[in-house]
Amino acid sequence: VTEDDLPAVQTPDTLIVMGLSCVGKFRCGSTSTCISWAAQCDGHVDCDGGEDELGCVRLSGRSSVLQVQRGGVWRTVCSEGWNNWLGASACKQLGYSRYVESFFVSLSSIEPDLRFGLLPAECSSGKVTTLKCLECGSRPRLDTRIVGGNVSRPGQFPWQVSLHFSSEHLCGGSIVTSRWILTAAHCVFADPSMWAVHVGVTEQPVHGAQSLAVEQIIYHARYRPKGLDYDIALMKLSTSLVFNGLVEPICLPNHGEEFEEGTMCWISGWGATEEEGETSVVQRSAMVPLLSTKTCNQPEVYQGFISSWMICAGYLEGGTDSCQGDSGGPLACEDASVWKLVGATSWGIGCAMRNKPGVYTRITRALSWIRQQMEVNRLLKTI
Repeated sequence: VTEDDLPAVQTPDTLIVMGLSCVGKFRCGSTSTCISWAAQCDGHVDCDGGEDELGCVRLSGRSSVLQVQRGGVWRTVCSEGWNNWLGASACKQLGYSRYVESFFVSLSSIEPDLRFGLLPAECSSGKVTTLKCLECGSRPRLDTRIVGGNVSRPGQFPWQVSLHFSSEHLCGGSIVTSRWILTAAHCVFADPSMWAVHVGVTEQPVHGAQSLAVEQIIYHARYRPKGLDYDIALMKLSTSLVFNGLVEPICLPNHGEEFEEGTMCWISGWGATEEEGETSVVQRSAMVPLLSTKTCNQPEVYQGFISSWMICAGYLEGGTDSCQGDSGGPLACEDASVWKLVGATSWGIGCAMRNKPGVYTRITRALSWIRQQMEVNRLLKTI
């Protein structure tokens, strides 16, 4: 658990003022209870709320290498003794309801920083465990030509959803499992019953598509309406989606996975086609390059406002961008034929203006928060 995963009141300064400092120990949620780091992720619940056994598993690097946390240290799991039961258990700890498969890959083929702290330490097989909990990031084979220049076709972005508030499209979102939609925190407000999630659609208004009610909305605890950081939320659907080719989940990236500047990715949605314009009746899409934080923080661009929670994408010369109505929707990048959710449309100045590219919530920064919300909900109620 990092500082960013804790409730907003729990900054180091407030903890000291309250006399609740847990230096060198693990804090149980917002309580004054502290336990040793060795007791975290040891398979035994020591905190009343079970916080010490949350966030104990993660997938890292491009190969989805399995890591477990022991005593506050992340260790890569070797193949010795691995079986499908352990795979299913790890997937549940990641917040998934199912397990697909495991593979073993050689130590020499993974990122150098994942080769240390092995479990077991000797790793006599020389192989580590990779894990797959969900079939995701694929779409039907389509003609690469985009009719009309940038009008999306059915199935082109099967993870894209339309979030309707009081029967009107308001924002976009992305399917990450059959029960979870990821969007921007600034998009979603009010009672969950006021929202409906439409999937498998490319035109507004929607007709004959899957439409699902929302059971729960979870914002990042540190998000503030007047702020720009932590702009992420999860919607839990009342019932499970049916995947059918036109409706599919997108893969979440893994811990430590980097997407280089210049990588061409896709944005999509029903946003306005011009600043202050009406939202589009057809889903539109565009290819945009990722920009580095250094580039985006230049004085003529965003003047240092881009934090580690943000990623920029677009053209500094302007002309292609996300706009009003696209908020919460996906910034999707293809990696070895697998589509991954790199960003969620968050903010920008104007639409397609020079030196004002789109700004997206950086999903790799939010991974531990996403996993913990899914895991807590799975524990409270079986998905």
